[in-house]
Amino acid sequence: MSNMAGSGAAELHTPVFNGENYEFWSIRMKTILKSHGLWELVENGFNSSDLKKEKEEATDTEKSMMAQILMKDARALGLIQSAVSDQLFPRIVNEETSKGAWDILKLEFRGDKQVRNVKLQGLRREFEYTRMKDSESLYVYLVRLFNMLNQMKSYGEELSRERVMQKFLFSLPKSYDSICSVIEHSKDLETLEVQEVVASLKSFELRLDRHTENSSERAFASLNIEEKKSKNESFSGNQSFQKSWKPNDGNKAACKHCDKLHYGKCWFEGKPKCHGCGKFGHMI
Repeated sequence: MSNMAGSGAAELHTPVFNGENYEFWSIRMKTILKSHGLWELVENGFNSSDLKKEKEEATDTEKSMMAQILMKDARALGLIQSAVSDQLFPRIVNEETSKGAWDILKLEFRGDKQVRNVKLQGLRREFEYTRMKDSESLYVYLVRLFNMLNQMKSYGEELSRERVMQKFLFSLPKSYDSICSVIEHSKDLETLEVQEVVASLKSFELRLDRHTENSSERAFASLNIEEKKSKNESFSGNQSFQKSWKPNDGNKAACKHCDKLHYGKCWFEGKPKCHGCGKFGHMI
């Protein structure tokens, strides 16, 4: 088992702590120490004075167990020493146990309870009032929201799945109302997986984007249609006007006898035209 743990743990590289973001560094270090089977020793420590007292009176088996404990602790201390920058190493240089080194860093950089509470209150307020901006993509907002949740967790506050889901769904823009309503009424928020919701929302976001593009295209097309229509209407208006005063073929010339447009021989051809009333068939 120890060989398996060791070979798997070799893939995990200790992050170097330079005095910033202690909470994140400590979470990563806990994972690495657990993968080596050393975290319990770092957290609880052992009584080194008792080991020294009993060393002379101990049996070979007990001595072997003590040697293993000391070796494991040295390995844990070595991991912690390798995970701090050269500037911070003097803080733990005189510590002989992994617990001693860990507790010094924790005391100095995690801060006291009051400081942590102040930071946590700020994060709670930010989480409560945060909303997805219209200019944000769903992905960007998700990263921002879950970074906030991870910070809250690092200060000791882990929200329930239902609370996270409620916040997530209620903080989306109005354009997501329809899909949010479906999720809220068809799913149990207490058992709903975040990935499932995110997948549904991403699909909806794609449809929203396509709808927006289509709406823009339709608006542009309708604008062109209106422009063409207005031009066509003025043209067709002229045509109807032309038809009202030009019932015959426009290529025909006016009759030299009656000055009107008509087919065939003029009815008034050869008849006299009155110079007084302008009518055919008589003279003044």
